[in-house]
Amino acid sequence: MESLDHEKLRDSFSFRAVLRIALEERIMNQIKPLNWTPKPGVGFTVVRRDDGGMNLTFTDLSDGTLKEWRDFAMEHLLGVDRRTRNLYDIRAVKEIPEKAIRMAVEANSDPSARNIRVAVVVADERVAEKIREVAALALPGTASAMKIFTDINEAETWLARPLDQIP
Repeated sequence: MESLDHEKLRDSFSFRAVLRIALEERIMNQIKPLNWTPKPGVGFTVVRRDDGGMNLTFTDLSDGTLKEWRDFAMEHLLGVDRRTRNLYDIRAVKEIPEKAIRMAVEANSDPSARNIRVAVVVADERVAEKIREVAALALPGTASAMKIFTDINEAETWLARPLDQIP
């Protein structure tokens, strides 16, 4: 039986580790297409962030807005292949209906959500409490790392932390 050359084996493992890291960095630096176009009467906009995540800004949570958001969110969850950062700016939203909470819990319970760091910017404590409800009802182990803010700059600072420091 041939003896193992431990030096070659170690070098082989080192090479594979370096190659894996290089591939992960390359993937992280490739920004995916947004696959979203604004529609009349829909109360949210989406912009791709420089870090590859998304900024979603909501003006209302009407039935039409919720349907469009759910379709968009579920489609994007299917394609989550890396850790990412999303900012939800809902400061213009004054009331969060029960239907919106159910939809957000569904999205946040998807196994792919665990790779997402989400900052939610709210205008008041009443809305913040509804967002806490979403976080509490999501399935443990699958939910995103979520934090609530009233200051968008604090939200950006939190999102800017290295992704390996999720939450």
